[in-house]
Amino acid sequence: MKIQFQPLGDTGIQVRFGSDISEETNQEIRLFADYLKEQNIEGIIEWVPAYTTLTIFYRPDKVVYMDLCKKLEDIQNTLQKADDQSQSTIYEIPVLYGGEVGPDLSEVATHNGLTEDEVISIHSGQPYLIYMMGFVPGFPYLGGMPEEIATPRRENPRAKIEAGSVGIAGEQTGVYPLETPGGWQIIGRTPVKLYDPEKEEPILLSAGVYIRFVPVGQKEYEEIEIAVARGEYKVKSYAKGGAHDEDC
Repeated sequence: MKIQFQPLGDTGIQVRFGSDISEETNQEIRLFADYLKEQNIEGIIEWVPAYTTLTIFYRPDKVVYMDLCKKLEDIQNTLQKADDQSQSTIYEIPVLYGGEVGPDLSEVATHNGLTEDEVISIHSGQPYLIYMMGFVPGFPYLGGMPEEIATPRRENPRAKIEAGSVGIAGEQTGVYPLETPGGWQIIGRTPVKLYDPEKEEPILLSAGVYIRFVPVGQKEYEEIEIAVARGEYKVKSYAKGGAHDEDC
């Protein structure tokens, strides 16, 4: 794929990887960002990946626009000649569906002509790729939710959504890492902390990995919640090389 460049003011450049939102495009962006980090190009301050773009901010007193474009083209040429050796990781996120923590589960079921158990089964039946992080610290933008459980946002957003709430908005699903206002249809909650400012690495997840929602009952939810509060819970994650755990 031929990447395209577009200047953003005098300190930014947007690198566009086509127009299709897909796992393949996301993989290209992630590989490009990883290689960009390794190259440590003088003048680059930071970069922000999105669905089909990678926005790069730089210091024009250190590197000029055309020279930076050339360096970025060189990165793409290098990556096109290399094989992708990256491994995908899937994190298991336990979720208590319905009831007080998932007040909109019945709405999602009714809207799609399904039972609540069918919604749960579909929602938890596959891994979701994290395309990018944003909105608030630790919020994962997920792709791949089945259309059969897609449901419009609430007409009247809530002033308070509890941290850990799992929701659906249109054809997207996600997890609120912090207590914030929101208009998503809330179908459950996880006791896992996606964002913990007290930790050395405060954000649990990252773009390019997958998560799978795992239904749990009330008792197991409460046990995990206690373990998380004590710093004793480890999120299960799986890769090609086997399974390992991440502190939560």
